[in-house]
Amino acid sequence: MKNMSDNLKGAIFMMLAMGGYVVNDTMMKLVSAEIALAQGVFVRGVIASVLLAGFAYYKGQLFYRADRAEMKIILWRSFAEIAATYCYLTALFNMPLASLTAILQSLPLAVTLAGSIFLGQKVGWRRYLAILVGFGGVLIIIRPGGDEFNSFALWGLAAVGFVTLRDLMAVRLSTATPSIFAALFTAVGVTLVAGVGAAFEPWQPVSTGSFALLAFAAIFILVGYVASVSAMRFGEIGFVSPFRYTVLIWAILLGVFVFQDYPDLWTMIGIAIVAGTGVFTFYREHRS
Repeated sequence: MKNMSDNLKGAIFMMLAMGGYVVNDTMMKLVSAEIALAQGVFVRGVIASVLLAGFAYYKGQLFYRADRAEMKIILWRSFAEIAATYCYLTALFNMPLASLTAILQSLPLAVTLAGSIFLGQKVGWRRYLAILVGFGGVLIIIRPGGDEFNSFALWGLAAVGFVTLRDLMAVRLSTATPSIFAALFTAVGVTLVAGVGAAFEPWQPVSTGSFALLAFAAIFILVGYVASVSAMRFGEIGFVSPFRYTVLIWAILLGVFVFQDYPDLWTMIGIAIVAGTGVFTFYREHRS
Protein backbone atom coordinates (compact mmCIF):
# COMPACT_ATOMS: atom_id res chain seq x y z
CA MET A 1 0.00 0.00 0.00
CA LYS A 2 3.07 2.24 -0.08
CA ASN A 3 2.27 3.76 -3.47
CA MET A 4 -1.41 4.36 -2.72
CA SER A 5 -2.80 7.75 -1.81
CA ASP A 6 -4.08 8.22 1.73
CA ASN A 7 -7.65 8.52 0.46
CA LEU A 8 -7.40 5.23 -1.43
CA LYS A 9 -5.96 3.51 1.64
CA GLY A 10 -8.81 4.91 3.71
CA ALA A 11 -11.36 3.66 1.19
CA ILE A 12 -9.90 0.13 1.22
CA PHE A 13 -9.89 0.06 5.00
CA MET A 14 -13.49 1.29 5.07
CA MET A 15 -14.65 -1.46 2.70
CA LEU A 16 -12.76 -4.02 4.79
CA ALA A 17 -14.38 -2.67 7.95
CA MET A 18 -17.86 -2.88 6.46
CA GLY A 19 -17.29 -6.48 5.42
CA GLY A 20 -16.14 -7.36 8.91
CA TYR A 21 -19.09 -5.66 10.56
CA VAL A 22 -21.80 -7.24 8.40
CA VAL A 23 -20.45 -10.78 8.85
CA ASN A 24 -20.27 -10.11 12.60
CA ASP A 25 -23.87 -8.90 12.50
CA THR A 26 -24.94 -12.09 10.79
CA MET A 27 -23.22 -14.28 13.39
CA MET A 28 -24.70 -12.28 16.29
CA LYS A 29 -28.21 -12.36 14.85
CA LEU A 30 -27.95 -16.13 14.41
CA VAL A 31 -26.92 -16.63 18.04
CA SER A 32 -29.57 -14.25 19.42
CA ALA A 33 -32.19 -17.01 19.46
CA GLU A 34 -30.21 -18.83 22.15
CA ILE A 35 -28.30 -16.17 24.09
CA ALA A 36 -29.35 -12.80 25.55
CA LEU A 37 -27.84 -9.56 24.23
CA ALA A 38 -25.43 -8.75 27.09
CA GLN A 39 -24.24 -12.35 27.42
CA GLY A 40 -23.58 -12.63 23.69
CA VAL A 41 -21.66 -9.34 23.58
CA PHE A 42 -19.68 -10.35 26.68
CA VAL A 43 -18.61 -13.76 25.33
CA ARG A 44 -17.77 -12.27 21.95
CA GLY A 45 -15.91 -9.44 23.64
CA VAL A 46 -13.76 -11.74 25.76
CA ILE A 47 -12.69 -13.67 22.66
CA ALA A 48 -12.11 -10.50 20.67
CA SER A 49 -10.15 -8.79 23.46
CA VAL A 50 -7.84 -11.79 23.94
CA LEU A 51 -7.18 -12.07 20.20
CA LEU A 52 -6.62 -8.33 19.84
CA ALA A 53 -4.35 -8.19 22.90
CA GLY A 54 -2.25 -11.01 21.44
CA PHE A 55 -1.98 -9.19 18.13
CA ALA A 56 -1.11 -5.92 19.87
CA TYR A 57 1.59 -7.68 21.87
CA TYR A 58 2.99 -9.21 18.67
CA LYS A 59 3.13 -5.74 17.10
CA GLY A 60 4.71 -4.25 20.23
CA GLN A 61 1.72 -1.94 20.72
CA LEU A 62 0.05 -3.52 23.75
CA PHE A 63 1.54 -1.06 26.22
CA TYR A 64 1.15 2.51 25.06
CA ARG A 65 1.06 5.58 27.26
CA ALA A 66 -1.22 8.26 25.86
CA ASP A 67 -1.16 11.77 27.28
CA ARG A 68 -4.19 13.14 29.08
CA ALA A 69 -5.69 14.90 26.06
CA GLU A 70 -5.29 11.82 23.86
CA MET A 71 -6.71 9.56 26.56
CA LYS A 72 -9.77 11.77 26.79
CA ILE A 73 -10.38 11.29 23.07
CA ILE A 74 -9.93 7.52 23.39
CA LEU A 75 -12.39 7.43 26.31
CA TRP A 76 -14.99 9.39 24.36
CA ARG A 77 -14.52 7.10 21.37
CA SER A 78 -14.93 4.05 23.58
CA PHE A 79 -18.09 5.47 25.17
CA ALA A 80 -19.54 6.08 21.73
CA GLU A 81 -18.66 2.53 20.64
CA ILE A 82 -20.26 1.02 23.75
CA ALA A 83 -23.48 2.98 23.27
CA ALA A 84 -23.55 2.27 19.54
CA THR A 85 -23.03 -1.46 20.15
CA TYR A 86 -25.93 -1.66 22.58
CA CYS A 87 -28.30 0.36 20.38
CA TYR A 88 -27.33 -1.44 17.20
CA LEU A 89 -27.56 -4.98 18.56
CA THR A 90 -30.88 -4.23 20.23
CA ALA A 91 -32.20 -3.25 16.81
CA LEU A 92 -30.43 -6.12 15.03
CA PHE A 93 -31.98 -8.77 17.27
CA ASN A 94 -35.46 -7.44 16.51
CA MET A 95 -35.56 -6.34 12.85
CA PRO A 96 -34.38 -7.46 9.40
CA LEU A 97 -30.63 -7.18 8.75
CA ALA A 98 -31.01 -5.39 5.40
CA SER A 99 -33.38 -2.74 6.78
CA LEU A 100 -31.15 -1.96 9.74
CA THR A 101 -28.05 -1.90 7.55
CA ALA A 102 -29.82 0.53 5.22
CA ILE A 103 -30.56 2.86 8.14
CA LEU A 104 -26.88 2.72 9.09
CA GLN A 105 -26.01 3.89 5.59
CA SER A 106 -27.13 7.37 6.55
CA LEU A 107 -23.82 7.51 8.44
CA PRO A 108 -21.84 9.21 5.65
CA LEU A 109 -24.49 11.94 5.58
CA ALA A 110 -24.46 12.26 9.36
CA VAL A 111 -20.66 12.29 9.47
CA THR A 112 -20.46 14.91 6.71
CA LEU A 113 -22.96 17.10 8.57
CA ALA A 114 -21.12 16.62 11.87
CA GLY A 115 -17.79 17.35 10.18
CA SER A 116 -19.22 20.64 8.95
CA ILE A 117 -20.65 21.61 12.33
CA PHE A 118 -17.92 20.42 14.68
CA LEU A 119 -14.75 20.28 12.55
CA GLY A 120 -15.38 23.31 10.38
CA GLN A 121 -15.22 21.34 7.13
CA LYS A 122 -16.68 23.21 4.17
CA VAL A 123 -20.00 21.82 2.94
CA GLY A 124 -21.91 23.53 0.13
CA TRP A 125 -25.67 23.89 -0.26
CA ARG A 126 -25.85 20.95 -2.65
CA ARG A 127 -24.45 18.57 -0.06
CA TYR A 128 -26.72 20.02 2.62
CA LEU A 129 -29.64 19.32 0.28
CA ALA A 130 -28.33 15.78 -0.35
CA ILE A 131 -28.17 15.21 3.42
CA LEU A 132 -31.78 16.36 3.78
CA VAL A 133 -32.96 14.10 0.93
CA GLY A 134 -30.89 11.20 2.32
CA PHE A 135 -32.55 11.41 5.71
CA GLY A 136 -35.87 11.49 3.85
CA GLY A 137 -34.82 8.13 2.40
CA VAL A 138 -34.27 6.86 5.94
CA LEU A 139 -37.83 7.89 6.82
CA ILE A 140 -39.09 5.89 3.83
CA ILE A 141 -37.25 2.82 5.15
CA ILE A 142 -38.58 3.31 8.67
CA ARG A 143 -42.08 4.58 7.71
CA PRO A 144 -43.02 5.89 11.17
CA GLY A 145 -46.74 5.60 11.80
CA GLY A 146 -47.22 3.01 9.04
CA ASP A 147 -48.27 -0.60 9.38
CA GLU A 148 -44.70 -1.75 8.62
CA PHE A 149 -43.12 0.50 11.25
CA ASN A 150 -40.75 -1.32 13.59
CA SER A 151 -40.04 0.71 16.73
CA PHE A 152 -36.64 -0.94 17.02
CA ALA A 153 -35.59 1.12 14.00
CA LEU A 154 -35.29 4.03 16.42
CA TRP A 155 -32.51 2.11 18.17
CA GLY A 156 -30.81 1.96 14.79
CA LEU A 157 -31.05 5.74 14.44
CA ALA A 158 -29.55 6.14 17.91
CA ALA A 159 -26.69 3.90 16.81
CA VAL A 160 -26.10 6.24 13.84
CA GLY A 161 -25.65 9.16 16.23
CA PHE A 162 -23.19 7.31 18.44
CA VAL A 163 -21.14 5.96 15.51
CA THR A 164 -20.93 9.51 14.16
CA LEU A 165 -19.45 10.58 17.50
CA ARG A 166 -17.06 7.62 17.39
CA ASP A 167 -15.79 8.58 13.94
CA LEU A 168 -15.34 12.22 14.91
CA MET A 169 -13.20 11.09 17.83
CA ALA A 170 -11.16 8.81 15.54
CA VAL A 171 -10.38 11.81 13.31
CA ARG A 172 -8.97 13.64 16.32
CA LEU A 173 -6.68 10.79 17.38
CA SER A 174 -2.98 11.54 17.13
CA THR A 175 -1.10 9.69 14.40
CA ALA A 176 1.26 8.50 17.15
CA THR A 177 -1.51 6.48 18.80
CA PRO A 178 -1.53 2.91 17.42
CA SER A 179 -4.85 1.92 15.83
CA ILE A 180 -4.57 -1.48 17.53
CA PHE A 181 -4.31 0.15 20.96
CA ALA A 182 -7.39 2.29 20.34
CA ALA A 183 -9.31 -0.74 19.07
CA LEU A 184 -8.24 -2.88 22.06
CA PHE A 185 -9.23 -0.19 24.54
CA THR A 186 -12.65 -0.01 22.88
CA ALA A 187 -13.08 -3.80 22.79
CA VAL A 188 -12.24 -4.13 26.49
CA GLY A 189 -14.64 -1.32 27.36
CA VAL A 190 -17.51 -2.91 25.43
CA THR A 191 -16.76 -6.29 27.07
CA LEU A 192 -16.68 -4.91 30.63
CA VAL A 193 -19.96 -3.06 30.23
CA ALA A 194 -21.58 -6.14 28.67
CA GLY A 195 -20.26 -8.23 31.58
CA VAL A 196 -22.00 -5.92 34.05
CA GLY A 197 -25.20 -6.18 32.05
CA ALA A 198 -24.94 -9.98 31.80
CA ALA A 199 -24.74 -10.20 35.60
CA PHE A 200 -28.34 -8.98 35.75
CA GLU A 201 -29.62 -11.45 33.15
CA PRO A 202 -30.21 -15.21 33.46
CA TRP A 203 -27.02 -16.88 32.16
CA GLN A 204 -27.78 -19.37 29.40
CA PRO A 205 -25.52 -22.38 28.63
CA VAL A 206 -23.52 -21.70 25.46
CA SER A 207 -23.68 -24.58 23.00
CA THR A 208 -20.73 -25.53 20.82
CA GLY A 209 -22.48 -24.10 17.77
CA SER A 210 -23.23 -20.79 19.46
CA PHE A 211 -19.68 -20.51 20.77
CA ALA A 212 -18.35 -21.08 17.25
CA LEU A 213 -20.64 -18.33 15.93
CA LEU A 214 -19.47 -15.95 18.67
CA ALA A 215 -15.82 -16.81 17.92
CA PHE A 216 -16.32 -16.00 14.24
CA ALA A 217 -18.16 -12.83 15.23
CA ALA A 218 -15.20 -11.85 17.44
CA ILE A 219 -12.75 -12.31 14.58
CA PHE A 220 -14.81 -10.25 12.16
CA ILE A 221 -15.60 -7.52 14.69
CA LEU A 222 -11.83 -7.16 15.17
CA VAL A 223 -11.46 -6.61 11.45
CA GLY A 224 -14.13 -3.94 11.71
CA TYR A 225 -12.59 -2.27 14.78
CA VAL A 226 -9.08 -1.97 13.40
CA ALA A 227 -10.03 -1.17 9.82
CA SER A 228 -12.57 1.51 10.82
CA VAL A 229 -10.00 3.35 12.95
CA SER A 230 -7.45 3.14 10.13
CA ALA A 231 -9.98 4.28 7.53
CA MET A 232 -10.84 7.50 9.33
CA ARG A 233 -7.18 8.26 10.04
CA PHE A 234 -5.78 7.65 6.55
CA GLY A 235 -8.41 9.28 4.36
CA GLU A 236 -10.38 12.50 4.36
CA ILE A 237 -13.65 12.02 6.19
CA GLY A 238 -15.80 13.16 3.24
CA PHE A 239 -13.96 10.89 0.79
CA VAL A 240 -13.85 7.74 2.91
CA SER A 241 -17.33 7.75 4.44
CA PRO A 242 -19.34 6.91 1.26
CA PHE A 243 -17.47 3.63 0.93
CA ARG A 244 -19.65 2.36 3.76
CA TYR A 245 -22.22 1.57 1.07
CA THR A 246 -20.31 -1.55 0.05
CA VAL A 247 -22.00 -3.22 3.02
CA LEU A 248 -25.47 -2.94 1.47
CA ILE A 249 -25.06 -5.67 -1.12
CA TRP A 250 -23.71 -8.10 1.43
CA ALA A 251 -26.38 -7.23 3.99
CA ILE A 252 -29.18 -7.78 1.48
CA LEU A 253 -27.70 -11.06 0.25
CA LEU A 254 -27.05 -12.41 3.74
CA GLY A 255 -30.50 -11.26 4.88
CA VAL A 256 -32.14 -13.14 2.02
CA PHE A 257 -30.09 -16.34 2.05
CA VAL A 258 -29.50 -16.69 5.79
CA PHE A 259 -32.66 -15.19 7.33
CA GLN A 260 -35.09 -15.20 4.37
CA ASP A 261 -35.71 -11.49 4.90
CA TYR A 262 -36.75 -9.97 1.58
CA PRO A 263 -36.72 -6.14 1.47
CA ASP A 264 -39.99 -4.74 0.11
CA LEU A 265 -40.27 -2.15 -2.65
CA TRP A 266 -40.38 0.86 -0.33
CA THR A 267 -37.34 -0.34 1.57
CA MET A 268 -35.42 -0.71 -1.69
CA ILE A 269 -36.52 2.79 -2.75
CA GLY A 270 -35.31 4.17 0.59
CA ILE A 271 -32.01 2.31 0.21
CA ALA A 272 -31.56 3.75 -3.29
CA ILE A 273 -32.24 7.30 -2.05
CA VAL A 274 -29.84 7.01 0.90
CA ALA A 275 -27.11 5.40 -1.21
CA GLY A 276 -27.64 7.85 -4.08
CA THR A 277 -27.35 10.91 -1.87
CA GLY A 278 -24.26 9.41 -0.26
CA VAL A 279 -22.64 8.91 -3.65
CA PHE A 280 -23.58 12.48 -4.61
CA THR A 281 -22.01 13.74 -1.39
CA PHE A 282 -18.83 11.87 -2.31
CA TYR A 283 -18.92 13.39 -5.82
CA ARG A 284 -19.29 16.93 -4.48
CA GLU A 285 -16.45 16.30 -2.02
CA HIS A 286 -14.26 15.11 -4.88
CA ARG A 287 -15.14 18.19 -6.94
CA SER A 288 -14.24 20.44 -4.01
